[in-house]
Formats: sequence, structure tokens, C-alpha cells
Amino acid sequence: MITTREEALELGLSFPDSYSDAPFHDGNCQLIRYKGNKKAFLWVYERNGLVNMNVKADSEKIYFWRDIYESVFPGFHQSKAHWNTVILDGSIPDDDIKAMVADSYKLISDSPARRIYEAVRQIPFGRVATYSQIAELAGDKKMARAVGNALHKNPDPENIPCFRVVNAKGELAGEFAFGGKGAQARLLEAEGVEVESGRVNLEKYQWRLETTL
Repeated sequence: MITTREEALELGLSFPDSYSDAPFHDGNCQLIRYKGNKKAFLWVYERNGLVNMNVKADSEKIYFWRDIYESVFPGFHQSKAHWNTVILDGSIPDDDIKAMVADSYKLISDSPARRIYEAVRQIPFGRVATYSQIAELAGDKKMARAVGNALHKNPDPENIPCFRVVNAKGELAGEFAFGGKGAQARLLEAEGVEVESGRVNLEKYQWRLETTL
């Protein structure tokens, strides 16, 4: 059963691009935040001798959890309309605790940028995708420019391979944000992608979704 501070924090940190923070002076309350927007989706603290969690919930589920568990009630020191407090007293099955934290993470992290980063993560080794292709995978084929802006602010370039994204002509970024001029070409060439005059042959190297199914 998830009942300790350590177990709650470990659960929060199991979600992609999450990190811990302790912004308050008392040292009791610890937050798990999403890197993409630095917002907290999990608050962990001790109250009345028990570990508590605050999690965000949507309007369809927030009362559901409160109704079925006595240890779930309106958010302590947070918006009662959007947050629940969960007492980790052993009365709630782990699967339901995990579901509540997962819902909170989804609500906090959901944004065009997150969807863009998730789409870019899918580009296979040795393949490239266009800005418009990533935009469509992220849910809106009209936001190709937003793809470029998001990748320029990539919070985790080691795990979000923005170097695999090129324009509709297969052209590379003139000044790659992570490593400067020539870095994008070097990274692609290291994966076996041929770059000629700052351009990749899309017919040969473009990622085709149907080929991965």
C-alpha cells in the first residue's frame, strides 16, 4: 500500500518530465512539478500524523473520488473546486491512488507544447519529420510555427530529439538552438542520415507512420 512520503514522491516522479521541489520554509510540503510549465501536479505533506497528497481533478471525477472514499475530501489550502486531498491511511487501493495522480498530471501537463514534445519523441532513430507533420501529430496541423517555437525552448534536448525535425523541403535549421551552426547536421549524420547542402532527402529519410505500425 502507498502510505509513506517516499512512496508518494516516487509515484509522482515516475511521470515523464517531472521533478521535485520544496519551496516552503517548513520543509513539510514537497511538490512534484511538470518541467514543461513548472506547475505542480502533486503536493505531499504530513498532517495529523498521516501523509496527505493534494491532486488536481476534473469536474467529472472530483466528486466521484470524494463520494467513494472517506479519505478523499476537498483540497486542503487549495481550490475546493479543482483539487482533492487524499489521506494515505491505507484505505485506498494503490491503483486508485495512481489513477488520481495520473489524472492530476494529465490536467497540469496538457498543453500544445507537451503534445509537440511527445510527438517528437516518437520520431525513430535515423528518420526525420517535418514541422507540419509534428503539428498534425500534436493535434493541430495549423500550428507548424508553434512547433518551431516549442523546439527552440526544448526543456530536455537529450530525450526530445528536436534535431530530427526539418522543414517541408527537408532543410535544416540555419542556427540550431542546441549546439549552434552545423550541430543538427552532425547529429543526423551520426544516425546515418545523409545531409547535403543543409538538406535531407525526405523521400529517403522521412518518418512514415504507417511503416511503424
